[in-house]
Amino acid sequence: MSADSATAQTAADGEPRGQAVLDDLVALLDLERLEDNLFRGVSPPVSLPRVFGGQVAAQALVAAGRTVPAERGVHSLHAYFVRPGDPSIPIVYETERVRDGRSFTTRRVLAIQRGEPIFSLSASFQLPQNGLEHSQPMPSDLPAPDAVDDLGTRAARGDGGWMAGLPRPLDIRLIDEPSWSQDHPGPSDDPMRLWLRADGELPDDPLLHVCLLTYASDLTLLGSVVARHDVPRTGLQMASLDHAMWFHAPFRADEWLLYSCFSPAASGGRGLASGRFFTADGRLVATTMQEGLVRVPRAGRDARP
Repeated sequence: MSADSATAQTAADGEPRGQAVLDDLVALLDLERLEDNLFRGVSPPVSLPRVFGGQVAAQALVAAGRTVPAERGVHSLHAYFVRPGDPSIPIVYETERVRDGRSFTTRRVLAIQRGEPIFSLSASFQLPQNGLEHSQPMPSDLPAPDAVDDLGTRAARGDGGWMAGLPRPLDIRLIDEPSWSQDHPGPSDDPMRLWLRADGELPDDPLLHVCLLTYASDLTLLGSVVARHDVPRTGLQMASLDHAMWFHAPFRADEWLLYSCFSPAASGGRGLASGRFFTADGRLVATTMQEGLVRVPRAGRDARP
């Protein structure tokens, strides 16, 4: 379903949101199959100057998952961002069937534009199995999602950051002031936390829910690197370099999830960020790690390489 065929909704800043926009994202992840192991995807008509990293990661995971039996769920992915993607042309996803074991399945995916790789992903899938269980507890004393402004309300007062001016398939509610905010208190060693969920209802397809979370995981993660420093926000160059995720338990991406982001280290023009996803009832369902390029402009010079 497209935005033209569903009841249109707008956020407080006038940008489209709700079920129609979510349906457009779901359609974006419904890749065209060219051959058994070859798929093609596109970018949305309203896009960033480069393909959003979460989009290409989610589409690559769809390509991998389309070659795996449905009963085998994603348990991990490891990926590298090789080149900036061009949102004006399609992306071809070439999938390699590395191994089909008794319990685990391994796939590799290469995302290609103009004959060159822009992204590579390895993903592992597993049959459901019993074993030891424990997890880190969810942070306590958090405000409920309804008590936190959504991104549209922030953007309406000029505080939407890089996501301002874009359609919103996700309902994002920042608990802590992000690094771009005019109300950011300054350098902090505390994690950056937010509530998020798909802004509508999703089909009962576990692979789709995992891919939606993969998409969402790239939205705010690198911001936790900058939040630990007192640096100018203008001229700052940031780009994802690699990305990893581990999925611990089933979840629905159209129900509230807490995303807690923290940067344990930065050096060499790079920053490392970790993220944890909890369900509203406190279950840790996914963990992510990302290293990104973080270049601060020197006095009198910009951040271009």
